[in-house]
Amino acid sequence: MKEFGQKHNKVTKNNTISPPEPVLRVSPWWLSPGASVTLSCEVEHVSAGWSFYWYKAVPDLSHKSGSYSYELLPASSNGTADNSYIIHGQTHTAGYVCRAGRGEPHFYTLYSQPHFVWSGDLHPSASLSVSPDRVQHFTSDSVSLSCEGNSAEWRVSRFLLPDFLSFCSDWGTMNGSTCHVQKIQSSNAVYWCESGSAFSNAVNITGHYDDELLLLSPVHPVTEGHSVTLGCKLRTENLLSKVFFYQNDTIIQSESRVEMIIPAVSKSHEGFYKCQSSGKESPQSWLAVTSTSRPDSSSFPVLVVALTSVVLVIFLFMMWFLYKRSRGEKYYYY
Repeated sequence: MKEFGQKHNKVTKNNTISPPEPVLRVSPWWLSPGASVTLSCEVEHVSAGWSFYWYKAVPDLSHKSGSYSYELLPASSNGTADNSYIIHGQTHTAGYVCRAGRGEPHFYTLYSQPHFVWSGDLHPSASLSVSPDRVQHFTSDSVSLSCEGNSAEWRVSRFLLPDFLSFCSDWGTMNGSTCHVQKIQSSNAVYWCESGSAFSNAVNITGHYDDELLLLSPVHPVTEGHSVTLGCKLRTENLLSKVFFYQNDTIIQSESRVEMIIPAVSKSHEGFYKCQSSGKESPQSWLAVTSTSRPDSSSFPVLVVALTSVVLVIFLFMMWFLYKRSRGEKYYYY
């Protein structure tokens, strides 16, 4: 096991060169249905002969500073000659680590820093909720991040884009399963919950100065057919003058109301939104839409077994019927 944040020196006290630390890159950062995840492991001054090892990061809550244990991914026990590794069928938030080795006996690099692929979809075993429920917040706002699921112990993690990982103990107060943040940092960050065996959905939260205009949009994806309300807010004004709402830089509403209601969301409503009012323009935020027709991956194996059983019963009945018929037996149906 290796703790996140471990550093190394190029040269030790004995004037021996310490192992290099590879850099792991993950693409894409955010999961979409059916997409594969590509991991790339980069070693400084790379030369021939390296084998690459790929690991899943498992949260270790016994260390308050935040650490992970590492489990080898399938087909990685002997290393791969290629410095990339493709993962198929990933549906939930997950963390990954790599390292490289070469020679006999093997000389290994350090482990890379963990990197993550995020899913916004809620999952019953681990979920994160945010209060107030919106993406954009003023830096003077207090925010609560609450974890729910099949665990008695949680920690809340934050990945400050582009590449800095920290935990609630660094910038908030963990009380039971809730992380309380007194002031949101002016930043663009991804938050999620971790238990000893699971990662929750991830949410994107941005912090903005008090003189800025904010778009009020939900932090979680909206399910097709449901309604959603978008708002526009200045910290110093409760009632704004005429408000303009935009989707993907195209104006979609220009009224005196500070809210825009979409009564039945569809996939066409997915995109970047922003608002304008009082001579100011808000930053844009992504509104994700979840399809109602997407099958639950957990129910797929059950469906396959059920269909296979039905086909098998029909096949056996037909074989039995043909056998009886070949012997000249007749059957009457009433």
